[in-house]
Amino acid sequence: MAVRRIDTTLYEKEKSMEKLHLTMAMGPYDRTMALRLGDVQPEGIKLNYLTLEPEEAFWRMVHYGEFHVSEMSFGTYVSRWAQGKRDLIAIPVFPSRSFRHASVYLNIESGIDTPKDLEGKRIGLPGYAHSAGIWIRGALRDYYGVDIESIHWFQAGLEEPGREDKVQITLPSQVSFRNVRDRVLSAMLETGDLDAVCSARAPSCFVRRSPKIKRLWPDYKKEEVEYYRRSRIFPIMHTVVIRRDIHEEHPWVAQSLFKALEEAKQRCLQQMGITAALRYSLPWLIPAVEEQEEVFGPDPFPYGLEANRFTIETFMSYLKDMYLIEKVFDPAEMFAPSTVRPSRI
Repeated sequence: MAVRRIDTTLYEKEKSMEKLHLTMAMGPYDRTMALRLGDVQPEGIKLNYLTLEPEEAFWRMVHYGEFHVSEMSFGTYVSRWAQGKRDLIAIPVFPSRSFRHASVYLNIESGIDTPKDLEGKRIGLPGYAHSAGIWIRGALRDYYGVDIESIHWFQAGLEEPGREDKVQITLPSQVSFRNVRDRVLSAMLETGDLDAVCSARAPSCFVRRSPKIKRLWPDYKKEEVEYYRRSRIFPIMHTVVIRRDIHEEHPWVAQSLFKALEEAKQRCLQQMGITAALRYSLPWLIPAVEEQEEVFGPDPFPYGLEANRFTIETFMSYLKDMYLIEKVFDPAEMFAPSTVRPSRI
């Protein structure tokens, strides 16, 4: 009997089709681990995942466009977009979110005991358009009644001199702002040349337990939970951006990446709740997961514009009030259209 041959032409053709090779710079997050390992693969894309610290990824993307896709400071992205810079386009994925009550560090001789005591003081920031700084200034004003325009702001590198902001800023005369290029915030805080520092990264003087340094809120978790219950905001720190030339040539990339990042995050959340063998090196992981779900619901890191519209619009209002953008606009303008209005079945 003749052996029937199976036509493998189509299969071989599909197998040999070249995927689009893209390089993405991103932090080493559990919610993106499946992408890093290749367990989740974006449709039509062969992804080269570069694990970089956020500051390095942001700088190299903004100044040199070295990557096809990159994690990006949300404050930087919105400010640049408002200034008419369109070399990057975001997708509504927010790989980094964080409360920032823990990020206010004090010199113990500053005379600061409460948030209101910050008024009139000298406070350092790694960047005036820094997402963490924007969120904490907004919270100090709206939830603690602090007159943030009474504060004398100093921008400098946290540990290395010469740090520059990634966006150009022009502040009015009523904002006391100075860019310090020859000193670093950590040392200035410890010597008392600054009364406080607001920084996403803990300054080294605090890390090595200098007796001169303390947090504004020692029980910062309690403050952050209360802030969330009042505001319903889990502050967005970073988004994901695609180079404009890539998006214009391959507009489908935005949705492929969005879906893959969402799938990777869902895998992470599912793994966190497994009780048979703890997936992360935290002895009380399960109670932490249960507490997280009680506060946030099943997904504390929602992606998509509409799920985050209120948080984004609040952030944009802060940017306007802090003279970083001239007007608030529809956030849908900033994101790839296919990720704002995805298909529905």
